[in-house]
Amino acid sequence: MEWKDQTAQARNWFEALRDRICSAFEEIERDAGSDAGFGYKEWDRDTDDGSHGGGGVQGLMKGKVFEKVGVNVSTVSGAFNPQFAAQINGASEDHPQFTATGISLVAHMANPHVPAVHMNTRFLTTQTAWFGGGADLNPPIPYKEDTQAFHARLRAACAAHNPTYYERFSKWADEYFYIPHRSVHRGVGGIFYDHLECEDEPAFERNLAFTRDVGEAFLDIYPQLVRGRMDTEWTREEKQRQLEWRGRYAEFNLVYDRGTLFGLKTGGNIDAILMSLPPEAVWD
Repeated sequence: MEWKDQTAQARNWFEALRDRICSAFEEIERDAGSDAGFGYKEWDRDTDDGSHGGGGVQGLMKGKVFEKVGVNVSTVSGAFNPQFAAQINGASEDHPQFTATGISLVAHMANPHVPAVHMNTRFLTTQTAWFGGGADLNPPIPYKEDTQAFHARLRAACAAHNPTYYERFSKWADEYFYIPHRSVHRGVGGIFYDHLECEDEPAFERNLAFTRDVGEAFLDIYPQLVRGRMDTEWTREEKQRQLEWRGRYAEFNLVYDRGTLFGLKTGGNIDAILMSLPPEAVWD
């Protein structure tokens, strides 16, 4: 099955979601008395044989509430190198071709009481096609009620599609967002899913609908959490705690994160790949 039309459909959704998220985040900055806004930079990906391999748009804002937030969309195509192809669903040394489109977001907040967050959803094709992604909350200072609200919203999104999704995908997030050399989780979890196979058009429509609802759930709950904490006063000790926590976050993304590895292995834009790193961190 050819997936060109489906890739375009997924791309359109990711770009539309990007626009709505950025607008919501800029509105929060306005409410905080800031005129900060997103700046956008386009980038192109060239393949090893010199042909055009797609590209993307990197969106970045540094404001009063959002110390650094990146929202990237990209659509790329080409061929994996033989060693990396063996690690990708549906790819092989004989069939290394791929297309990938997706949205990736990481927000690092000025106030240590406001949770950082990560969200990513994507559609990939090799010899097969599938959706993946998720969202996870990363508070330097966890609040039980925030964690519960975040999970409840994702649970509702999952329940609308499959009664097993939330338990499966929240467990997957706990296992994935873990730092083995520190023996700690990166945050308080969320959901993580991959390889939702699209063997035909109905499966594509079903999995796209779920992926859309994950995006809608994120857009619904995260701005609420930000607004609930962004005016909380903090101490120097709490800011130090945030900076130390950011060091752990950076370690995970540079050592273990599959998305970082995928971007580096496929000739992605370095600035966009590393936008997940915090603006400031410490290691004691």
